[in-house]
Amino acid sequence: MNFDFSKEPGKDLNILEYDTKIEPIISIITPFYNDGKYIRQCVNSVLNQTFPNFELLIIDDGSKDEESLRELEKVTKLDSRIKVFHKQNEGLAATRDYGALRSSKSSKYLCFLDSDDLIEPTYLECLYFTLETNAKATWAYTDSVGFEGNEYTWNKYFDSNRMKKINDLIATSLIRKKDFEEVNGYELREKSINEDWNFWLKLIAKEKFPVRVNFYGFWYRRKVNSGELQKATQNKKRAMEIINNTAKKIKKKVKAIQYPIYNYDWDIIKDEFKDVPKLKQKDNNKINILMIIPWMIMGGADRFNLDLISRLDKSKYDITIISTEPAINIYRQSFEQYATVYDLTTFLDQKYWPAFINYIIQKNNINLILNTNSELGYSLLPYIKAKHPQIPIIDYVHMEEWYNRNGGYSRDSSGVSSVIDKTLVCNENSKNVLVNHFNRNKDEIKTVYIGVDENKYDPSKYNKEELKQKYELPKDKYIISYICRISEQKRPFLLLEIAKKLKQTRDDFVILVVGDGNLLNKMKSVANKYKLTNNMIFLGRTNKTDEIYSISDLTINCSIKEGLALTAYESLAMGIPVVSSDVGGQKELIDETTGVIVPCMQKEEDITDCNYSEEEVQNYIDAINKVLKNLKTYKANCRKRILNGFTIDQMVIKMSSIMENVVKNPNPQKIISDKNIDICKELITNKLLSMSDKTLWEIKQYNNYYGFKIDDAQNYKFEVFKDKMWQHKWYRGIIRLLQKTGIMKLIKKVSNYD
Repeated sequence: MNFDFSKEPGKDLNILEYDTKIEPIISIITPFYNDGKYIRQCVNSVLNQTFPNFELLIIDDGSKDEESLRELEKVTKLDSRIKVFHKQNEGLAATRDYGALRSSKSSKYLCFLDSDDLIEPTYLECLYFTLETNAKATWAYTDSVGFEGNEYTWNKYFDSNRMKKINDLIATSLIRKKDFEEVNGYELREKSINEDWNFWLKLIAKEKFPVRVNFYGFWYRRKVNSGELQKATQNKKRAMEIINNTAKKIKKKVKAIQYPIYNYDWDIIKDEFKDVPKLKQKDNNKINILMIIPWMIMGGADRFNLDLISRLDKSKYDITIISTEPAINIYRQSFEQYATVYDLTTFLDQKYWPAFINYIIQKNNINLILNTNSELGYSLLPYIKAKHPQIPIIDYVHMEEWYNRNGGYSRDSSGVSSVIDKTLVCNENSKNVLVNHFNRNKDEIKTVYIGVDENKYDPSKYNKEELKQKYELPKDKYIISYICRISEQKRPFLLLEIAKKLKQTRDDFVILVVGDGNLLNKMKSVANKYKLTNNMIFLGRTNKTDEIYSISDLTINCSIKEGLALTAYESLAMGIPVVSSDVGGQKELIDETTGVIVPCMQKEEDITDCNYSEEEVQNYIDAINKVLKNLKTYKANCRKRILNGFTIDQMVIKMSSIMENVVKNPNPQKIISDKNIDICKELITNKLLSMSDKTLWEIKQYNNYYGFKIDDAQNYKFEVFKDKMWQHKWYRGIIRLLQKTGIMKLIKKVSNYD
């Protein structure tokens, strides 16, 4: 996973102002000892929080460094929620306990944050709501980032048995104050003896359990040759003596709640959270967008989302993003540069998602909803409209998919069109499908081409010959690039048939296969079978697609379905012609001067059928030969085509104009009565249940990616079933009988299920 360690929180101060009175619900305890170098960034990261109901208690543990004390005095004046206490030096554990005793009576939670560490802006908010909605859990923590002296990302699956031997937990978390007091806090008065590890073991010994929130919310500064961790290592013998004594008190295995999870089972959808703080609206003309997306990976739709939010005028727009599907969100940091991001799958059960969305709409003064490619988002739109009838809704549809629920997102959009003010599509073909097939009002549909960054994809910035040497490519052969996800939609085996037949008449080409996917290994095997090893190079996934275009003479698209492929935009911007199947809006961009459109002779429902007609294969051969024969002429026209209406900046200008118009002139016919709220909630219920298999698969992919040994994705449904069945006396009787006779032990041993 590519993680940018330079994006440390707290580098700048951005305090949010609220209309409502703020009472501390969370007390942040920050021990301070001669740490003037780091305290300002730490405090900035706290004051930048999106959840305002906190107090920051900085406990000076007898600092002697005058410069550090002067810096501490300066940060004290930054905000009225900061309080500073001075005491004699006693060490970290005693200082944390000292701070906890001085926390506000209104505080329900404690958070211990060392003066050199940092938290992401949504840290407190996400942990607060995860504990509020998991009432039996004692503490909540996020995955973490090590930075400065040692850079790494840290995400470990919680295992209470493993915790007795190895400390997998970070020191900073959100803890219920009553549970902290129940175990007498840290208690230890010796210095540098793994006091945080010992504290977690004390809680586990009381059979208390945590919630693991799976986003990188905490930054742990790893200073070279210093810090409490190193001191504890030096004092290892005494530290382990204390740890082992506490670990002996643990009699039962404790299970954590670990996101992402799927546990929805007809629960009643929750509507509201109480006492919502409300941000001050400094500019009544500002558009506050709530953008609902599935995830933050990097397909074409995701690229559009990022391009849009990164280029919208920040003086006119504030953006909040909610994502709805479990994923390895490798581009989350990129999105967070331009928006406040909440991945609901990382900290909330599904039944609370509508309540959290209502909370965000109220708190952030949302006045426009934008749904783009979120399947669940479409099911939420009628509910959002019923709760907030005056807020207009826009959606963006990237393509229709007949193999996916007979229409995919086009069907979803049309199903709830009565609450959507404007539907935007990426090509005219999709607009025609919505109007002619789904009977949509053509005045409510608008085409906005996604565009391309013509400055990044500029052939004048690249040295083709040098890059050919870098990729070890022959100088005397044409380079044809096939850049995509290697999956059924992209028809990689059609490409192999094309290459096989093309080789029969000419051998002056090399095809670069760029990307990965579920069919990659099989594609390699068939390429070897067809003896294409000298004509086909598999480069795998790369973020250097600009370099690939620069060394190419032609790109090829064999897809059975597209909206309007991002690769087509990028290729033309780099001056490279495209041969593409006639799907989606490809022919709206690729005209006779910039490439060749080939008729798609396969039905979408036959997407898994790899028996392609000879005519379709030959059509591709003819198209490739036509372009290569007139390559110079085609290349001269490609970039001009992009500059004349298909750049990202042109897209953003059009999107901004549409959004401003919709906010100023919402469609009065789209306002629906809140009498329909129960119907809307049931729509969400049915969607959550129907998506269970998909969600479980996504959770399994997440767990497998990080190498977690316990595959919870296979056990969630059983856990939900077990919890429901335990309510029945006959079920409890059977279980107790199995336990009494010893059969249960045998079942556990055979099934390896606890």
